[in-house]
Amino acid sequence: MSNLFLVLLSFEPASSLWEEGAPISFCENKVTIHLDKTLPIYRQVQSAARKLDGMSLRDLKLYGEHWDVELRWAFSQGLFSAKKGAQLHFGDINDNELQQLTSRKLIVEWVRNTINLGPEALYPEVLCEKSVELIKHVLADKSHLQYKIITGEALLEQQFHGIYQVGRGSDRPPAMLQLDYNPTGDENAPVEFALVGKGITFDSGGYSLKPSAGMAIMKSDMGGAATLTGSLALAIVNGLNKRVKLYLCCAENLVSGNAFKLGDVITYKNGVTAEILNTDAEGRLVLADGLLAAQEDNPTRIIDAATLTGAAKMAVGRDYNCVLSMDDEFVELANKSAKLSNEMLWRLPFEAFHMKQINSSFADIANIASGEGRAGASTATAFLANFVKTPEKNWLHFDLSGSYQAGTQDSWSAGGKGHGVMMISQILMA
Repeated sequence: MSNLFLVLLSFEPASSLWEEGAPISFCENKVTIHLDKTLPIYRQVQSAARKLDGMSLRDLKLYGEHWDVELRWAFSQGLFSAKKGAQLHFGDINDNELQQLTSRKLIVEWVRNTINLGPEALYPEVLCEKSVELIKHVLADKSHLQYKIITGEALLEQQFHGIYQVGRGSDRPPAMLQLDYNPTGDENAPVEFALVGKGITFDSGGYSLKPSAGMAIMKSDMGGAATLTGSLALAIVNGLNKRVKLYLCCAENLVSGNAFKLGDVITYKNGVTAEILNTDAEGRLVLADGLLAAQEDNPTRIIDAATLTGAAKMAVGRDYNCVLSMDDEFVELANKSAKLSNEMLWRLPFEAFHMKQINSSFADIANIASGEGRAGASTATAFLANFVKTPEKNWLHFDLSGSYQAGTQDSWSAGGKGHGVMMISQILMA
């Protein structure tokens, strides 16, 4: 007897043999997902897949009418598990659709699996190397790619003080990946997008030490770097013909006799000084270097992405990613891209007055807000704005509150979600 289960979609309710409103029913080797037209179809399909993953089914094939590319993708997203899950067959689709889904699956599952790696397996240089390997894998013409990885003392020599200071407490050196995807063949072609990702491969909080429950998931603090790498890879697969540079700012934030401390002052390449009032606000310290490096080639637009603040997660939970920007037109492009990708995005406030809320008595700025009741995600963005030449336009900051799921919920397995890859890839293609 075959172990293959056929998965069908239906807008009819389950038979009376099943509980009223049952989302799933079984008949021999057929599984039917019963959809409610009044509710979001994409989410229902993903949630049904999540339920099926919990039933230890070995082989599933999508079958019958109603399945389109996006619903097949939703099912795939829900079926994914950090542990070995069921084998999925996308069903009877044409070669172009199959290639599209296969590429998405390879890239987004790379993002999810990379985020799920423990800190012993994934440290700064390894994250940089793995990211290069993914881009190389999807590139038909390797001549379109150039890159370098700057590590350890070389960071200090090139004045990337933020990454160096955050990472110097670890025996494994901090690193910055600078990757240039240039399909034009013209070395003087303009850089259309600069992508800057936070790659903290483990965050103990440093001397502002996290409690165990908060630290346990901090292997995921490189979600921004993984998300941007996956976004670029997917855009390349989809025919991206623009020059894009990727900057990954990678370090382990650990406690040691050599770790950076509260009261330290970092002087950045652009002359801005930053006082350290909390070593657990380290993501913005490394991103500052990436933003400065990115602007050396005068990119048309800048996108940074990071699992930056608990404040964003408190505002929107784990379902949404957050965007902060003063550029309304750029934010609108992000919102449209999120909707096209069936991903959830929410704009949090970022105004000029937030720039005045990170004052320091000993430096130009502090790495956390001064005073009471400050908006944490907004003031973190204000810190970054000090390293952007024109923060009021052509810059988006994504606080990726939805990139990781601490525990299984109705639509996602525990771990990395890849949420944001499709959206940012759409932006790059716009």
